[in-house]
Formats: sequence, structure tokens, C-alpha cells
Amino acid sequence: MDDHGRGPAPRPEGGTDAPVEPRTRDPLPYEGVWRFTAPAVDASVPQARHAVRDLLRRQRVPVSDDVVHGLLLIVSELVTNAVRHAAVLSPMLAVEVAVGAEWVRVSVEDNHPYRPTALETDHGRTGGRGLLLVREVTRETGGVCDVEHTASGGKVIWAALPLAPARLL
Repeated sequence: MDDHGRGPAPRPEGGTDAPVEPRTRDPLPYEGVWRFTAPAVDASVPQARHAVRDLLRRQRVPVSDDVVHGLLLIVSELVTNAVRHAAVLSPMLAVEVAVGAEWVRVSVEDNHPYRPTALETDHGRTGGRGLLLVREVTRETGGVCDVEHTASGGKVIWAALPLAPARLL
């Protein structure tokens, strides 16, 4: 993370003499990738939310208030899920924030192999709607979300949102 994701592109296979494709543009000052880890405990939920909010401010990411609120809700839900459902097999979790020219992506990674699915709403339950909420907030802003397995056998759940919310017709 030394270069905050703004370093030179990875070198192609075949050594350093191989040509590197030229960059089409220089990164904007707010572009980059930041990653931090936290213990899988309840206190990590607000800490992760505040860390993401502070990062967006510090980097001066031109993101709308609506998208920030949605993004912070997504971070809260994903970290809460990791704390509640993965802590037994994954005492640490990782939060990553990647910012591009027109989008911001947050992800939460843990080492638990279970791949969650968004459950249908059960009005009799008081919980269990976190991923439904993540999917809905992502959809409303014009973004995308998914769950992927990691090479270590865990999973990463991510959501990418445009910096400006989608305009609903």
C-alpha cells in the first residue's frame, strides 16, 4: 500500500525489458486503493465506517452525499456480517476501499468459506436483511455488488458505486 494504488502498472511477464503499455491518463489525486484490517468484533463496525468516511474526506473524493450515506451503510452491513457469521473461523477481517475516476468500491474480506446469499424478507425476523439492504442500496445508486471466493478459501463481498448517484427516471 506504499503507493496507495497509484504506482506503475504491473510489468508483463518476460522480464523488465518487455514493453509496458502506456497509461491512457494520469490518475486523479483521489484515485487509489487502501486496505486495513480489524478484529472481527462488534467495535470494528463503527470503526470501519468512520475509517471509510474519513478516507473519502481526506482524499477529497468528489462523491455525492447520497452515495456516501449508501456506502457507509454498506460498510456497516458487510462488517457486521463478517463479525456475526465469520468470526469463529476468521478472527480478522479486511476492508478495502478502491476509488477510480468515476466510482468507489468497498469490500470486506474474511477467511470463512461460506458464501452468503441474500435471503427473502421474513417480516417475522428482526435481522437477516443485511445483504438485501446492500443489494438494494447498490441497485438504487446504479452500482453493482457480488461475492467472490479468495485464493485462501475465504470470501470477499464487494459493492462498487458511481461517485454520483444514478438518476431515476
